[in-house]
Amino acid sequence: MAKPKTEFLVNQTIVYPSQGVGKVVDVFKREFKGEMVYHYKIYIEVSDMTVTVPVDNAKLLGIRAIVSKAEAKKALDSISDDYEPPTSDWKLRYQQNLDLLKKGTIGDIAAIVRCLYHRSKVKELPILERKLYENAKTLLENEIAEAYGISATEVETMLHAKLEPLGLKIEKKPVYNDEDEDEDEFEEDTSTSSKDNDDDDED
Repeated sequence: MAKPKTEFLVNQTIVYPSQGVGKVVDVFKREFKGEMVYHYKIYIEVSDMTVTVPVDNAKLLGIRAIVSKAEAKKALDSISDDYEPPTSDWKLRYQQNLDLLKKGTIGDIAAIVRCLYHRSKVKELPILERKLYENAKTLLENEIAEAYGISATEVETMLHAKLEPLGLKIEKKPVYNDEDEDEDEFEEDTSTSSKDNDDDDED
């Protein structure tokens, strides 16, 4: 039986928002919930792991193609846009940004980087937020690098040039209600995977 037409092809680079930029290394069929179902096998370089995702679930997980160079430039430029300062309630802020990460558009990811960089200039981020910031920043750098056809290191320099003016603008730190405490009471619910992990239980 011939393989069905799928949105993503073998060797195509894609974005898996909760995991990173990856490459489709195979499209294969195997049993899933009692039926033979086609799956993508995706290699995520940043974490050196392979995940398998049912083809029909890819869109639900936010998996998408790399954006165009024009879209990547728009996201990069948005980093230095003016915007409302984030809430001082770190738990609410974390959840809002986590929801953006799960949506996974390049604009959403850029918004997370901008928000958390801005906040980090006011006060050091809690551990979970630092991790979320680093994940979003790496994902943004890697996707823009793919779209531009340059290295992630070059993009990091470009990104820093966009972020640094934000830091200069807020040298005088505003007064916030300090609600960045009790981090341990808030459980991290980001999607995690191990090598050869199967994301087959997604609805």
